[in-house]
Amino acid sequence: MKKVIFRTLQWVALVTAFASCKDNCTQTVTYRGAESVKVTLSELRSGIKTLPAQALENPGKIYVKDNFLFINEVKKGIHIIDNSNPSAPKAVSFIQILGNIDIAVNGNILYADSYTDFVALDITNPNDVKEVSRNKDVFNNGQVDGITWSYNASDQTIYDSKYKLYTTTQEVACEPQNPVYYYGGGIAFDQGLSSGGIKTGLPTANGTGVSGSTARFAIVDNRLYAVTQSDMKLFNLKNPSNPSQEGSINLGFGIETIFPYKNKLFLGTSTGVQIWDNANPQKPTYLSRLDHARACDPVVVENDIAYVTLRSVNNFTRCGAASANQLDVIDVSNPASPILKKTYPMDSPYGLGIDNKKLFICEGTGGLKTFDANDVMNIKQLQHFKEMNAFDVIPLNNTLMLIGKDGLYQYDYSNPNSLKLLSKIAVKTAS
Repeated sequence: MKKVIFRTLQWVALVTAFASCKDNCTQTVTYRGAESVKVTLSELRSGIKTLPAQALENPGKIYVKDNFLFINEVKKGIHIIDNSNPSAPKAVSFIQILGNIDIAVNGNILYADSYTDFVALDITNPNDVKEVSRNKDVFNNGQVDGITWSYNASDQTIYDSKYKLYTTTQEVACEPQNPVYYYGGGIAFDQGLSSGGIKTGLPTANGTGVSGSTARFAIVDNRLYAVTQSDMKLFNLKNPSNPSQEGSINLGFGIETIFPYKNKLFLGTSTGVQIWDNANPQKPTYLSRLDHARACDPVVVENDIAYVTLRSVNNFTRCGAASANQLDVIDVSNPASPILKKTYPMDSPYGLGIDNKKLFICEGTGGLKTFDANDVMNIKQLQHFKEMNAFDVIPLNNTLMLIGKDGLYQYDYSNPNSLKLLSKIAVKTAS
């Protein structure tokens, strides 16, 4: 993998260390820039390997299938974890997949994006995962953590970048001064709203697994739907080991998540929720949309009620400049005419999950909030866990699996008024 460094000023903190007050002092400047990354197609298509288990460093999407957890390591691959005992999860292996963000599983076949490609992997033996097929040149670009990658067909190269901290020192005058912060450039962390999910909280049919609310992959019967920022790609899984792409549907812009419910597909977008009729799985048709202020927007549905979190952190986030940080509750009993029932204020909401009126909402650095949603017109907060950085959740069979920047948490929520921490796998700390 070839790398060329360029520096784009995104965030600057000046910390002054006084060597003396007679002449000059030393000033340390730390700023966040970006390091460019180039990946050739030959590197991409020879990069899938099964490696020994590795520590979490930059976790992304989470997926559950039977007794296994699959956790994306952003743009690097997938951690496989034996979760037979949620109180003592065991790391099994790591699948190296360049450019991976999203995951879905059908039977013993795992589907994953790998930058431009859509790959199928046989995970019968999680210690020896095999690539069984690859649909090439499916995706032209993508975005995660606020960084966009793109594919240049003329030189068959993927152009990407990653964040990096740089530090410089310089001499300055010794007049007393406070630390100074500069903001510029406008790339904001926005993990995962580059991928709604399989029905959160309930096992899915036909041997598929369960994803979090920020997923861009959804499996319904024998088809997989993959949404990009503007399109929905359809794959036929009649032969699970060799999926075939059936077509692509233009969705507009700002598409973020997908969530199947009954025979409908609910799409979270940066400007509203779209509802598509999936009665004919080969050709979903548009039904309706409910617009909102421009903001990040995952959606989950239970009992004909859609729960939507809206987040717009600041003017630099790709979700838009609106100051919308809220939970919208929408009646979708008539999917052709959704009705906004009520809005609840939030701090900075990310992913969410619902299971039998038990509602869980991630607040990023604000942690996890739990709610009683028996009365959608009077949703009540039950608990607030602040000592975590929560991104997305999967509530399933009274076990809540939460992924965040600081690791994987699992809770027993059989008593929704008092969640019990079962285990935590922390991210690897910098040495």
